[in-house]
Amino acid sequence: MILAAAVATFWGFNFVVIDWGMDGIPPLLFVAIRFLVVSAAVFVVPRPATGWRTVVGVGLFMSLGQFGLLYTSMALGLQPGLAALLLQAQAVFTIVIAAGVLRERPTLPQAVGVAIGVIGLAIVAAGRGGNAPALAVALALAAAVSWAIGNVISRRAGVVSGLGRLGSLSLTVWSALVVPIPALALSFAFEGPEAIAAGLADFGWRPVASTLYTAVLCTIVGYAIFNGLLARNRSAAVVPWVLLAPVVAMASAAVLLGQIPTPAEIVGGAVLVAGVLVTSLRVRVRRARESTPVA
Repeated sequence: MILAAAVATFWGFNFVVIDWGMDGIPPLLFVAIRFLVVSAAVFVVPRPATGWRTVVGVGLFMSLGQFGLLYTSMALGLQPGLAALLLQAQAVFTIVIAAGVLRERPTLPQAVGVAIGVIGLAIVAAGRGGNAPALAVALALAAAVSWAIGNVISRRAGVVSGLGRLGSLSLTVWSALVVPIPALALSFAFEGPEAIAAGLADFGWRPVASTLYTAVLCTIVGYAIFNGLLARNRSAAVVPWVLLAPVVAMASAAVLLGQIPTPAEIVGGAVLVAGVLVTSLRVRVRRARESTPVA
């Protein structure tokens, strides 16, 4: 699964690239520009087989909410490795929200995985020390919640998204149309026109390279490869590779930025990733033979 590992590497290194390119650029403005680039792919990617209500909902929560909160948390000082790790909590939040909204009863592995994930998050929160501002951590977890809500919206509509199957690339691209104008409006409201003007004036080759990496390589190319793998292989053989992303993010941040995670972040992160992995397990139940046929 070289391609799966490559995509996970793209997505993990993505956090370091965001941090590197966002220096001096207001985060919400950066989000608006990223998704403006992604939305240009609507000219080559077919429209998803779902209604506009789903497209708008996914755009607001999975794209605008997730990345607006994530970029802001990183601008406030959250390290790329820890940001990637905390964002994996979306798997735990998706199960919890789906249980409440869609009345989907969690399986035993999902329930155990949620409990393990919560323990991992508690360990990270308790041991973060002064390396991660509390507000930044809260915003990253809010980004994970927003991603989870987007997952539930798309699941309710019958379109698998996020790390899903064939419908996810088109949904990701077309929902990007929802992001630029609201993100720019939020930038004006919270960051101010002066910061926007300064950010655009300073939008040199580093922000351009970062935007192209995140929008083209991670979003469009990454999802295209990943969806192709899911089309040819079992989900259980492909999806767990995504758990390499926070490992790559933390390793690259340590090597390139000198951001060494604390022992609690390492232990808590390992527990959280283990919890996410457990939620993807399937329990095979052997059905007893019935004396009468089932209609």
